[in-house]
Amino acid sequence: MGRSDVTQSVPPVRVLMVTAEVYPLAKTGGLADVCAALPPALMGLGIDCRTLMPGYPDALAAIEGAEVVAEIGDRLVSGPIRIVSGRTPDSAAPVWLVDAPSLYRREGGLYTDSEGRDWPDNAVRFAVLDRIAARIAMGAAGLDWSPNLVHGHDWHAGLTHALLAESGAMRVGNVFTVHNLAYQGNFPFETAAALDLPPLLHRAAEVEFYGQFSFLKAGLEYADRITTVSRRYAEEITTPEFGCGLDGVLRRRAAVLSGVTNAIDLELWNPARDPWIAARYSADDRAGKVACKRALQRELGFVEDASRTIGTFVSRLAWQKMADVLLAELPVLLDRHPELDVAVLGRGDRDLERGFAELAAARSGRVWFDRRYDEPRAHRLHAGADLLLHGSRFEPCGLTQQYAMRYGTLPVARRTGGLVDSIHDAGASGPVESGATGFLYDAADGQAFRAAVDRAMAVRREQPAEWERMVDAAMRRNASWDAAAREYLGIYAGLFRPSSAPARAIELALA
Repeated sequence: MGRSDVTQSVPPVRVLMVTAEVYPLAKTGGLADVCAALPPALMGLGIDCRTLMPGYPDALAAIEGAEVVAEIGDRLVSGPIRIVSGRTPDSAAPVWLVDAPSLYRREGGLYTDSEGRDWPDNAVRFAVLDRIAARIAMGAAGLDWSPNLVHGHDWHAGLTHALLAESGAMRVGNVFTVHNLAYQGNFPFETAAALDLPPLLHRAAEVEFYGQFSFLKAGLEYADRITTVSRRYAEEITTPEFGCGLDGVLRRRAAVLSGVTNAIDLELWNPARDPWIAARYSADDRAGKVACKRALQRELGFVEDASRTIGTFVSRLAWQKMADVLLAELPVLLDRHPELDVAVLGRGDRDLERGFAELAAARSGRVWFDRRYDEPRAHRLHAGADLLLHGSRFEPCGLTQQYAMRYGTLPVARRTGGLVDSIHDAGASGPVESGATGFLYDAADGQAFRAAVDRAMAVRREQPAEWERMVDAAMRRNASWDAAAREYLGIYAGLFRPSSAPARAIELALA
């Protein structure tokens, strides 16, 4: 019997992903990108992977091959909940949408209304998602498929793990991935009584966080394995500085905690094939990047000159991202470096939005700002810029710096979390380190950020050959999801008995 025959004789591992967002169906940040890329990578290794997410209006409109496959009643929702099966339009990965119109079909954002205020019923909205996930996992959703393993993502899925643990049903292995510990899904503790939860969860210390009911803590306490999105962040969150009040829980569960550094979708983020940029290019032929830069300069109203330097910021305008430091330091940097122009794309804190808008008006032709994020423009910024000005007070992993490097744009970033795992620092002074792909700094303040930008500008101006070597190394960096998917499979394998069919299937997948 050949290897292919053996593979076919072993049933595949069935994994249910539970998440609040998947690109291109719904996106507010990197969570959507990860949950779009990881399932196809696992499927490429022979895993039967399905994703469950809310049925937002845009998701229902974008999903391909939509078909109602089940209707479920739930005491938290009036009327039936439909499970809509379909596939994502880009990767054709299978997705189930929880279509509960009263919860998800509304104007505004995924988590907030049009004024940026949290939806007052967010606890119910994501409790229903998790209750449906638990029913699917227990084979009680009227579907012809149930998982061996549930993989929940961020606080929105945290309650799934508690429900499975307290169900008393046949054991289903589960993994909980923390994408950002700062977002915790904390609600008044009396909320638990309104969520129709098992009685034990109404009083369990595992879900109580400083007098509140915490979806995130539920995931951390009840999951079999906990992962984060980079190795460095997995270490950092066990400390008071980065633990967001949960470092004690994470130290106690350190034996089941590990980090898997996020990768990126190399097809979606590929300058050699990108339909949204002015010219295609690759690490072997970077001439198109110059054309992309000139096109970007025209688009943004900058002086059209390839010798000038474009710095860009593509992220949320938030304290975490050090957007306040960038706003404060930009006037100084523009005066110190007359050849530097800066583009800022992102929304968030309203005061920061006003500040960047005012600076762009005052420094027209040198500073460009737009709060209206759109994917094609983000691609054009990465393709046309020279530097990514990517500060972070903490950074679980970060995808933006990986997108930038893929397009030959070098990041200036703080030495924290996944930024350390993904960026090879050029060094603070002297010769550029071999294999360097960016410029890291330590302190979360303007002085350290300014010094790193100065260093980057000096290398580009005074060491052009070293700069080109850095660009080459950045573009050739291996950011494939295949390696990350294999790491996840290794984690999954530890949840099954060595002689079980899932364990043998994973062994074959990794062979």
